[in-house]
Amino acid sequence: MTKHVIGIVGWSGAGKTTLLEYLLTRLTTRGLRVNAVKHSHHDLILEAPHKDSARLRTAGAAEVLLASPYRFALIREMRGAPEPSLAEHCARMAPADLTLVEGYKWEAIPKIEVYRRALGQATLYDQDPHIVAVASDAPPPPALPPHVAWLDINQPQQVLDWLLRHVATAR
Repeated sequence: MTKHVIGIVGWSGAGKTTLLEYLLTRLTTRGLRVNAVKHSHHDLILEAPHKDSARLRTAGAAEVLLASPYRFALIREMRGAPEPSLAEHCARMAPADLTLVEGYKWEAIPKIEVYRRALGQATLYDQDPHIVAVASDAPPPPALPPHVAWLDINQPQQVLDWLLRHVATAR
């Protein structure tokens, strides 16, 4: 089971995936085992319809496991069943030191908001008590809650340093 789960949330185009790529590269270079979960509101097309795995799934298989010497993927067809929770997905994953989650805004997990003022959207931290840090290109607002760290998104090392401290103090 994963020791720590941290969400990365924000509006589309804010740079969530770019920040995640930076964090994953630096964390794994330090020897940490890090899992990633990406939530999508869209259908997932993982294989071409003519491929054997898609044909088996379409024929009625509840799950299809694609395996190779390089990676494997388990595809479960939901067929009207409720979407599994983030906790259920994390429980299926291999143990890790940290799981970084993109999306799942509604989950009650510690989160980093990625906020860019050029998008013209409102911040999320003032509506979500689980946001513990904001990585932004804007200066911190004067009424920033004391439990929220304000980080410079253009200095991703600052976000990494904060994350490492946060994980260490959460132990």
